[in-house]
Amino acid sequence: MLIRREPDMEVVGESGEGAEILRQIDSLRPDLCLLDLSLKSGNGLELCKQIRSRFPHVKVLVVSMHDETLYAERVLRSGAGGYISKAEATHKLISAVRQVLSGEVYLSQRMRERTVARSAGDLAAEGSLLDKLSDRELEVFEQIGQGRTTREIAEKLNLSPKTIESYRENLKAKLNLANSTELTRHAVHWVLERTKGGGTTD
Repeated sequence: MLIRREPDMEVVGESGEGAEILRQIDSLRPDLCLLDLSLKSGNGLELCKQIRSRFPHVKVLVVSMHDETLYAERVLRSGAGGYISKAEATHKLISAVRQVLSGEVYLSQRMRERTVARSAGDLAAEGSLLDKLSDRELEVFEQIGQGRTTREIAEKLNLSPKTIESYRENLKAKLNLANSTELTRHAVHWVLERTKGGGTTD
C-alpha cells in the first residue's frame, strides 16, 4: 500500500515462496525486491544471496521482524542493500527504498552506531555469541528453538540428519553448552524472546 501510493513506484509481483520469487524476478525484472527473512518456503538469507548472484541489477531491501542486531550485518553480507525493521517500516519504508535504489546502504541509526563502534574496536558492541554462528548454524538453531526434531529439520532444510547432528555439535561448542538439553532450552528461550518483539515478501 505504501509503495502503491508513490507516483513513481509500482508493485509488480508478490510471493512468499522462495522459488516463485526467483521466477517472478526473472520474468518481471524489478528494480528492487523487498524481502522478508521469514518465507513460506526457503530461507531469506540464502534467497538474498541467490538474487544478488543471479540478478545483480536487482537491489534487495530486507524488511523483517527479526532482531536487527543479529541479522542486519548478515543481510548486508548476503548482498542486500539494507535492512529495516517492521516496527519502523511504516514511516521509513519509502525513504529506505529510495536510499537503496540510489545505491546507498540503509540501516537504522542504532545499527549505524553499532557498526561504527565495532569498526573502532569497541568490545562492548561485539554482540552475543550468536554473532559467531554461520547463517546455516543460526538457521538450525532457530529450528531447534521452534521444537523441531533433527529429522524434521533435515527435511525442511533438505539436508541429511547426520549433517544436522554435526550442526548441533557445532552449536553446543560455539555457545558453550554442555549437552543437547541445554541447547534446546537455550534455543527455545531465544525464539520466545524474539517473538515477543515480533512475513511478507514483495
